[in-house]
Amino acid sequence: MTPPETWAHLPFFANDWPAIRDRLLNIHDWLPGPDRVFAALEAVPPEKLRVVILGQDPYPTPGHANGLAFSVEPDIPLPRSLRNIYAEMREDIGAAPENGDLSHWARQGVLLLNTSLSVPAGSAGAHARWGWHKLAGQAIAEAQRHGPLAFLLWGGHAQKAAAGLPRPQDLMIATAHPSPLSARRGFFGSRPFSRINDWLTTQGYSPIHWMN
Repeated sequence: MTPPETWAHLPFFANDWPAIRDRLLNIHDWLPGPDRVFAALEAVPPEKLRVVILGQDPYPTPGHANGLAFSVEPDIPLPRSLRNIYAEMREDIGAAPENGDLSHWARQGVLLLNTSLSVPAGSAGAHARWGWHKLAGQAIAEAQRHGPLAFLLWGGHAQKAAAGLPRPQDLMIATAHPSPLSARRGFFGSRPFSRINDWLTTQGYSPIHWMN
């Protein structure tokens, strides 16, 4: 559970991580596990980050969480929220990936970061008050030092977690969450994928290849 080298200078790792790490060491069954807990940060160094998508905490079903928000391993059936994300993507850009592994987004500069990076199996939200949220705020602030960012904030939790972080030069797309309970309240029809790519192009960045 070593902090990623390109992010290890963040105050969180000196001030907050030791206590969280010690708590995790006393738990045998937590997700996504020691080898994937920092997967989102490991995939994107701060200077390469262009898009921020915030989730809440890892999937609590064993075998589902892979350390990237909303993502699952390729052989896992799509969770309901991800099914809706792909449905909106098909409406927006005409196609969607074949499976739920979103690591190809991360490799292109999309930070898929949960505001809590651990969860006990079967107990969604149980680690939400451990102090993990400080890492999300510090990581975003660090990435902002390297240029403007696009924020894709799905639902009230993500919008609260990012409150005060987007700047005038950043793009912020805030809608309802893609879960079946709220997707029809503003998520469907928001066309976030084409809007982000249009904005990236105006900034002189390469667009995200959402398909691969």
